[in-house]
Amino acid sequence: MMNRLNLMLVAGARPNFMKIAPLVRAIEQHNTNRRNGDPQIDYKLVHTGQHYDPRMSTIFFQELGMPAPHINLGVGSGSHAVQTATVMTRFEPMLESARPDWLVVVGDVNSTLACTLVAAKLGVRVAHVEAGLRSFDRSMPEEINRLATDALADLLLTPSEDADRNLAAEGVDGARIRRVGNIMIDSLNAQLQSIDTLELIARRDLVPGEYIYVTLHRPANVDQPDTLQLVMGRLTELARKWTIIFPVHPRTRSRLADCEPVQSVPSGLRVVEPVGYRESLAFVRHARCVLTDSGGLQEESTFFRTPCLTLRPNTERPVTLTCGSNRLTTPEDLEHDLADVLARPARFGEIPPLWDGHTAGRTLQAILEASGFGSKHVTEDRLLQHSSRPEEAQLLSPSAV
Repeated sequence: MMNRLNLMLVAGARPNFMKIAPLVRAIEQHNTNRRNGDPQIDYKLVHTGQHYDPRMSTIFFQELGMPAPHINLGVGSGSHAVQTATVMTRFEPMLESARPDWLVVVGDVNSTLACTLVAAKLGVRVAHVEAGLRSFDRSMPEEINRLATDALADLLLTPSEDADRNLAAEGVDGARIRRVGNIMIDSLNAQLQSIDTLELIARRDLVPGEYIYVTLHRPANVDQPDTLQLVMGRLTELARKWTIIFPVHPRTRSRLADCEPVQSVPSGLRVVEPVGYRESLAFVRHARCVLTDSGGLQEESTFFRTPCLTLRPNTERPVTLTCGSNRLTTPEDLEHDLADVLARPARFGEIPPLWDGHTAGRTLQAILEASGFGSKHVTEDRLLQHSSRPEEAQLLSPSAV
């Protein structure tokens, strides 16, 4: 067996970048610190271009300290079928030429599924980071992507116990499943050690605990004019008492243009351009409440113990409900649920197990072991695999800044 491992990492959209960046750092750290007998890990980073707007792509590479991708497929937007097919046709020759030992995909976007399909047909092993999450709602495109990716992947790297149970219920062989934790927290932790979040919100003239952070982009919320009109009406009323910061996703902005204009928009409702990862983290950390339909913000608010209302009928991250500060809401219930949350303590909930900032190390270790490299390659991160208490992890405390 050659003492070398070849990986291809795929990132397609904004949520992927925060999951790939810690893996890149873990690989580079492994290569720097490897001892005699440890394998050299070579990697290529592929950006499919599913998110191509600089505000949704370039700024995240810069803030996360990621190298420029080795390959950019430049896919762009399109329907689910067009986007998935375009990724497949552009990715296939790249993968066939490179023939890595593993294709590593993350999350649940169209690029994740498209690249997994190509790899499965070419006989390249697939490792899926954030496997096993389920909303049990097949009207969500992401749910279809999760189900199909997990059915094809050779190594399923899960973030939580519920993900393990979901895969077991689907008949997945336990030998393919490894619980490694929440890799999003690795990126979050790395940023908290290098930024002043209070300074970032001060630039926007925001006061800690005195504003509400809103993000909306899912089709169920923004593609139905009646739903979007109802939500905007609720926000308009709320903005008469609270400052609301609402960075608008390009998809949402185009839908807002089709809505009837809201009369007498209060100055407290600030609709702004998309923000970078660091600024978004600052908004979540210091908000009085978060209103979102984003899976990532559900996790970030749970880590910061910031109250969060998720404008969806379900979530593939139930640990944020059972352990964290998140709860589900609907457009009809939004007014009542906001009033209820704002009457509760400013911070509540717990940080779930394995949200400790060391998931990338455990992920890399799992891939090494699945490749035939034994336990002698245990890294320092691996020692924290079974640490479920936040105080045992070497994290910057969420209340420290």
